[in-house]
Amino acid sequence: MTTRGTTDARTGGAAEPVRVLVAEDQSAVRAGLVLILRSVPDIEVVGEAADGEEAVRLARALRPALVLMDLQMPRLDGVSATRRIVAEQLADVLVLTTFDLDEYVFGALRAGAAGFLLKDSDAATLLTAVRTVASGEGLIAPAVTRRLLAEFAGRPAVTRPADGTAPDPGVLDALTPREREVLGCLGHGLSNADIARRLVMAEATVKTHVSRLLGKLALRSRMQAAVLARELGVQGP
Repeated sequence: MTTRGTTDARTGGAAEPVRVLVAEDQSAVRAGLVLILRSVPDIEVVGEAADGEEAVRLARALRPALVLMDLQMPRLDGVSATRRIVAEQLADVLVLTTFDLDEYVFGALRAGAAGFLLKDSDAATLLTAVRTVASGEGLIAPAVTRRLLAEFAGRPAVTRPADGTAPDPGVLDALTPREREVLGCLGHGLSNADIARRLVMAEATVKTHVSRLLGKLALRSRMQAAVLARELGVQGP
């Protein structure tokens, strides 16, 4: 689905740059983000959007690998835009947030955002976050992720952004015991490397388990898997 800015295993050379669409309604902030992203050769800014509707339209037209998405935008908010982009499998979404832990953030969790980034992050953190999500490691900044997930899990269900139905514990029946362990680790905000160390397995094997459990659970991102693990009380080892 996406173009990854990683090393090409077949040739040993660099792959195509990560194609990024920046969606932010404040022009000064958007310009700053674009300036930082364009300062490195392995990231390519392919488009800019000033509202959610434009973000969805450009994602359909440009097919970036990743959309850097502000949550509070005019015409169509970032949560709704994220939901459309993820549902249509257009790109991964890295959400920009002030970390107020408001309903926008929790809505983005349910919509399938691949990761979260604080708006006041420095340039190095921004670049690392984009590369991390583009490489398939959806859970960036584990401490931040764990705080988000803990807050999400601790809220009464009635206050969470509703998607119409509560998760069915029966969906876990399709998972192997090992996949359940990996799912529990995702619920704690662990990266592939962290999971590999905890479960004593190769990182490549962890990636395989993550991919399989996402497919079995019909989920689009590690973040969605982490939320489901929290909601269903799946514990890691």
